[in-house]
Amino acid sequence: MIISVASGKGGTGKTTVAVNLALSIPNVQLLDCDVEEPNAHIFIKPSIKNRMPVFILVPEVDKTRCNFCGKCKEVCAYNAIAVLKKDVLVFKELCHGCGACAYLCPEGAIKEVNKEIGFVEIGEKDNLQFAHGKLKIGEAMSPPLIKAVKQYMNPTRTVIVDIPPGTSCPVIEAIKRSDYCVLVTEPTPFGLYDLILAIEVIRKLKIPFGVVINRADLGNRKTEDYCHKENIPILMKIPFKKEIAKAYSRGEIIIETLPEYKKSFQQLFSKIGT
Repeated sequence: MIISVASGKGGTGKTTVAVNLALSIPNVQLLDCDVEEPNAHIFIKPSIKNRMPVFILVPEVDKTRCNFCGKCKEVCAYNAIAVLKKDVLVFKELCHGCGACAYLCPEGAIKEVNKEIGFVEIGEKDNLQFAHGKLKIGEAMSPPLIKAVKQYMNPTRTVIVDIPPGTSCPVIEAIKRSDYCVLVTEPTPFGLYDLILAIEVIRKLKIPFGVVINRADLGNRKTEDYCHKENIPILMKIPFKKEIAKAYSRGEIIIETLPEYKKSFQQLFSKIGT
C-alpha cells in the first residue's frame, strides 16, 4: 500500500505525521519526496548506505552544423532556447528534457547531454527503509528527482511518501499512483483555504483521502465543519502541546517523547486500511 502524506501549505506538520506514522507500524518504507527541502532524515536519523546522482538530458548545440533556422526555438514549449542571427543560447534551468529540439533539428546539430540536478540517498533505521532526494541549489526541475526517488519503492512494504507542500507539478508527480492520501492541515483560515485547493487536486487524481488536523485546539471549527459537510473523514486530531513543539525543535519524534501517541498513529493507519 502506498500512502501519501500531503498538505496544501507548508508548516502544517506533514513531515511530523509521515515520520511518526512510519515509526508506529511494522514493515514500512519512508520516502521523502519533498526534494527541495527534505527534513524527514532529521527525525529518522537513518544510516545512509548509498548515494546516486540524478541527471536530466539538456540540449547541446554544435554551432558548426547549425544554420540558425530557429526550429529548435519554435518547438521548445518552455522557452529554453533562443536563436540569434549567428548564435544559439540554451537556458538549461528552463529545460524540461523533452528532447523535441534534438529530435526535430533539421541539421542534426543538437545532441542531449547529462546535467546533474541532485541525488538520491538510501538508508535504514532499525527495520525502517528510507530514501530521499536532495535537489541541487539553484535547480528548478524537481519532478525528475522525485520520480528517481520513487523508483526505489519497495512493493513488499507499506510505503509512506512525504509529499512537497502545495498543489503544483512536484506534488502531482509525488502523489500519483498512491493508494491513499493523508492531508495534514491546521484550523486556521489559511489552512482551510489551502486544504480546499489540495482536496480539489486529490479528487482530480481520484485518490481516496482523509484529513489530519494538527494543532487542533487552536483556531476555529470551520475546518471540521467543512470536512463534515463534504463527508471527508477526519483521521486524527493532534493538539497544540508544548511538549510536541519542544520535541520537534530538538529533532525528536512525538511517539518517543509522548509514547501514548503511538496508539493514535496506529489507529490512523487502521482507518486508512478500512
